[in-house]
Amino acid sequence: MANNKSILISLFTLVLILFLILTSTASAETVTFIKEYTYMASDIDSKVSSRAIALEQVKIALLEQLGAYLISETEVKNYQITRDQITTLAAGIVSAEVIDEKWDGRSYYLKAKIAADPKEVAKSVDALRKDVQKSKELADSKKRAEEAMREVERLKKELELVKTDAKKQRAYANAINDLTATDWYSKGFAFEQSNNFRDAIDAYTNAIKLNSQYADAFNSRGNAYADLGNMQPAIKDYDKAIELSPLDAKVYSNRGLAYSDLGNMQQAIKDYNKAIELNPQLAAAYNNRGSAYVKLGNMQQAIKDYNTAIELNFQEAMTYRNRGIAYGKLGSTQQAIKDFDKAIELNPQYAEAYISRGIVYGKLGSTQQSIEDFDKAMELNPQDAAAYYNRGVAYAAVGNMQQAIKDFDKAIELNPQDSKVYYNRGVAYSKSGNNKMFFRNLKIAAKLGYRDAQDYLSSEGIDW
Repeated sequence: MANNKSILISLFTLVLILFLILTSTASAETVTFIKEYTYMASDIDSKVSSRAIALEQVKIALLEQLGAYLISETEVKNYQITRDQITTLAAGIVSAEVIDEKWDGRSYYLKAKIAADPKEVAKSVDALRKDVQKSKELADSKKRAEEAMREVERLKKELELVKTDAKKQRAYANAINDLTATDWYSKGFAFEQSNNFRDAIDAYTNAIKLNSQYADAFNSRGNAYADLGNMQPAIKDYDKAIELSPLDAKVYSNRGLAYSDLGNMQQAIKDYNKAIELNPQLAAAYNNRGSAYVKLGNMQQAIKDYNTAIELNFQEAMTYRNRGIAYGKLGSTQQAIKDFDKAIELNPQYAEAYISRGIVYGKLGSTQQSIEDFDKAMELNPQDAAAYYNRGVAYAAVGNMQQAIKDFDKAIELNPQDSKVYYNRGVAYSKSGNNKMFFRNLKIAAKLGYRDAQDYLSSEGIDW
């Protein structure tokens, strides 16, 4: 009996084996942490429940070790956040990989690792800590896992006394499912952070299969669908999240973004208004509503919303960039550049901010500064068609048609449906004396719906 009590007391004791492996490559240093854990199953445990508990414990240990390493070896030590917050944020960046596991009917042995470039993780932690909403989502996920573990422990103790209580057995199984669902949610979050949206959708779907009432999983899967441009399934997931959690402001704000992308500005603004009504401190809702007003041509109202968003979260680079765009449309170019500068200061990896600033520099006639910004955007994101298109426009403005055409070619390769690129490439060919390519490009632009191309060809009596 005493031996059994000793086993119960040590159910969550971590086997103290830690391997730290440092391997270097020319581009990055990878740090790998490996942890082992053995869970001694009780009479009510199955292979599934034993694995879920073992995995949760080894994940906690790995993230704590990663957090300690980040604090001692990277710039994370300079952030004004606790070690607990660091491990919470790290859970949204890296995932534990199981490398060995064994089940003998009485104990579950599990060996897992986390491998990551600490400098890159530190950068991601910095970005996440500045994102109030994502930080909260990760904190909520951690809290959910902790609550599930407490429920597992509570029910385990009760079932040790009354093993035949069917209601408690079902509750125990549900708690295990919830624990596993949060693990899938964390994996989905990490996939989404690395722009692996399809795997993120699969992970969130697994979380939902385990817990059909998981509102945050529906919301996050909706975000992943939206990131892929699939707005209808995104809205369907947001609808379900709202049904499950009707007072969650962030979901209304996210659904508003999906409606905005579909061109339904009135429904988008209605959702943003609801989000702000539920949570007047939700900076993202003001930022998103501001962007809707930009699309409607109401720059003054947009700037007002961006100002509020910045008051609530002055570290969000996107809001400064968005406000800069609105100022640019009003002709306030110096204020626009000031906002783009701030966005880049907050996030030096923000390719879109360089593109926006480059466009304004171009309007001011500062072509060289414009081209330098587009060059930087391409360095950060070589697959960004907008950077090549805008650099092509800049080169055309200074008469370098050969380089302009080369950039337009690349932009079309990356986004073959962008009608304005064909039009501008046609103009560049015309200025180079190649009228055949001029008309060929204008016909493509006209077929894709570019009005200026359609009007010109029609005025010339040319069938497109």
